[in-house]
Amino acid sequence: MTVTRAIREHLPAPLARTAGAVRRRLRGVRYSFAQLPAFPPVATTPVRMLVGPTNSAGQGHAWAQAAQTIPGVSAVSFTLQRKAQFQFVHDYGVPLAWFGQPRWQRAQEQHIAGSYSHVMVESLRPIFGARGFPDASPDIATMLDAGINVSLLFHGSDIRVPSRHAKRERWSPFLPGDELTERLETQARRHAELVESLGLPVFVSTVDLLDDVPDAQWLPVAIDASRWHEAARPLFTAERPVVAHVPSNAKLKGTEEIDAVLTRLHDSGAIEYRRITGVPHERMPSVIGDADIVVDQLRIGLYGVAAAEALAAGRIVVSYVGDAVRHRVRSLTGREVPIVEADPDTLGDVVTGLIADRAAAERAAAGPGYVAELHDGSRSAEALTSWLTSKETL
Repeated sequence: MTVTRAIREHLPAPLARTAGAVRRRLRGVRYSFAQLPAFPPVATTPVRMLVGPTNSAGQGHAWAQAAQTIPGVSAVSFTLQRKAQFQFVHDYGVPLAWFGQPRWQRAQEQHIAGSYSHVMVESLRPIFGARGFPDASPDIATMLDAGINVSLLFHGSDIRVPSRHAKRERWSPFLPGDELTERLETQARRHAELVESLGLPVFVSTVDLLDDVPDAQWLPVAIDASRWHEAARPLFTAERPVVAHVPSNAKLKGTEEIDAVLTRLHDSGAIEYRRITGVPHERMPSVIGDADIVVDQLRIGLYGVAAAEALAAGRIVVSYVGDAVRHRVRSLTGREVPIVEADPDTLGDVVTGLIADRAAAERAAAGPGYVAELHDGSRSAEALTSWLTSKETL
């Protein structure tokens, strides 16, 4: 950690935001006379959608692609590019230095006002640039004044209230007094208040979030299943069964417990455990496709992009989905979630049981069909249709 960052982290929140904004503007001065990053051309369709700025797990772009299958709709994904994060496909993006640059901010505001009829704001993050505001409220007000239809999209920790999660989930990772828990609690409650005050259409990417935003609509994650299916080898053809885990958020996924169980099984010779870190997303299909079993998470009670990708690859996915999510998916779609249930107490027995019963490969065969029906983008387009094509917005 740099000295400057250490000082900022000890400042009161308003001062820290101001200091950050000043720092970004100073850093962006060298761009003042440079050519602005290119904006996409303006479409001529009746409905023109923009989604951004987080593009979490590439879903902003995937939903834009799904929206374009709706007649009369064009869609563009926008993302803020951070050096330390893996980059996903998008239609246009901007580096952090530009995001804090007033010249680009003005151009972005003009581009959005003159190009789009609908904007989906991810995680209530500012979309016109880093201007010292804690959320996208000022940007939303400007867009509404310009006659743009605005909706909100939440991915998880941006709206999930930890204290409520801890009450309903036995294995919840959220603990009183924990720094991460308190930070996420503050953020989620502030976002919940904004959701209520703004009164805009709200979408959530996983069904568990309907507990936190009951009036929201589920917008299923969308993936290119063919990439994952084509890169996968037949199950149980390696010398030892390969069990993989991707600790994208170790605390929330229960990686400590997963590591302990799978390392013990690895050391006993029962499995080959692969803890997948630092792999760019474009290489993940081959990495996941070389596993037999993928352990996703044991703490939250959901399934998201990573689990859907492993299902598309025909892998046996083990995770704590929970009865509530399984029931909700069954109610919404008529389908059973083809993920093998496990928790911190049962993971070892579940994995060893799957290894002993090679007929488990038949259970994994349900994954590609499930993803093709619910997560190929068609259900996502259906979820977006009423917002994008209602009569008053055309």
